[in-house]
Amino acid sequence: MKQFLNFIHGEFVATGKTFPNRAPVDNRVLGLVHEAGRAEVDAAVASARAALKGDWGRLSVVKRVDMLYAVADEINRRFDDFLQAEIADTGKPLSLASHIDIPRGAANFKVFADIIKNVPTESFEMVTPDGGSAINYGLRTPLGVIAVVCPWNLPLLLMTWKVGPALACGNTVVVKPSEETPATATLLGEVMNRVGVPPGVYNVVHGFGPASAGEFLTRHPDVDAITFTGETGTGEAIMGAAAKGVRKVSFELGGKNAGIVFDDADFDQAVAGITRSAFENCGQVCLGTERVYVQRGVFDTFVAALKIKAEALKVGPSEQAGVGLGPLISAEHRDKVLGYYRKAVEEGATVVTGGGVPAMSGALAEGHWVQPTIWTGLPESAAVVREEIFGPCVHIAPFDTEEEVIALANATDYGLATTVWTQNLGRAHRVARQVEVGICWINSWFLRDLRTAFGGAKASGIGREGGVHSLEFYTELRNVCVKL
Repeated sequence: MKQFLNFIHGEFVATGKTFPNRAPVDNRVLGLVHEAGRAEVDAAVASARAALKGDWGRLSVVKRVDMLYAVADEINRRFDDFLQAEIADTGKPLSLASHIDIPRGAANFKVFADIIKNVPTESFEMVTPDGGSAINYGLRTPLGVIAVVCPWNLPLLLMTWKVGPALACGNTVVVKPSEETPATATLLGEVMNRVGVPPGVYNVVHGFGPASAGEFLTRHPDVDAITFTGETGTGEAIMGAAAKGVRKVSFELGGKNAGIVFDDADFDQAVAGITRSAFENCGQVCLGTERVYVQRGVFDTFVAALKIKAEALKVGPSEQAGVGLGPLISAEHRDKVLGYYRKAVEEGATVVTGGGVPAMSGALAEGHWVQPTIWTGLPESAAVVREEIFGPCVHIAPFDTEEEVIALANATDYGLATTVWTQNLGRAHRVARQVEVGICWINSWFLRDLRTAFGGAKASGIGREGGVHSLEFYTELRNVCVKL
């Protein structure tokens, strides 16, 4: 049986405690994951600390950039290995993983290598009190050891989104992947060794959160900063752990994202865009849309069109041609989503489509499948309108005015993303300015320029990632003052 080992100081490390890694499509055991205890976490952090003082810490920026380019090239050379590992862990469609997860996972190393090579710092000349002069200039220095705590929905992409800039800035990392998706973080250890990244620069510890690798890592006194993507409650717990020692944190947390469709939108484009934002990756996307507001004049037509799109999505395993919807990540998560499906009915929703489990044959019947689901008719106080579900489901409500829909979109504790559909340029800019989110898409969704700021407002996160904004987190800006 396949073994998913920890990766510490350039070596794969087994432990005496394992847990099964299960395939979402049929619940079969893919392999055994070796859970890191306190000793393994201590060893990983110590190795990362030592690497800062070793060969890695002495590399020039140019040589570090070359090494990260080599990492990206090796991921691409082993594209199929990473693709199969990601699909096995997540169950997502082949088309999604091959076009987004793996290419972006590799690109994250090259993008941030280019940024650190080219980004300037500040410089000022001043007159000193004695009539002389001085020059001040900035230096970006690594933070040190970074704890990287990753989610299961985009395992490689979101992990390298953090590891890429952290290493580009000269830090070392200890990665704690989700217990649901251990494969690609482990596989990346082979890549690091292959291209000659020094031992200790990249480390992986497997396990859970409380009383396991996650807690041991985030509470470790030799960790200098913590970056985390996941749900808000876990972020609050990590923030409490980070307070001890006043460590920096960067969080991308939960969301209850709104989609807004005005009656002047390109109708077909809006329907296609909301179909993606509501159902892609089986709704397991932090940036996904779980509540949609449609201007009253096109409301009924839009609901009918989205119903047709949802019912046309082929549900099945990734290797089947034309599959547009895979399973949820786990039986536990499926039970949570189905609980919300029941609650929507209890609260009086009109079920436009879905609301249950699709019929699957053979071994697939053991998988974690749910139907893409659309509701209407609920008040804004309903649980499925207020709470993050993280499944392939959406509630659609009508609105009349621009001012009304802005208030509806903002009436949430979260503030991660929104998508707005209109052909009125003035309206598009007005709404984008007033919606309280980290990213607002106009006539698009999930369109990302990796140089731009990414993060959430309110309970959806702290800090920004992307471009120079990532460098601001992963470095300390040191001022040097030279008296001339």
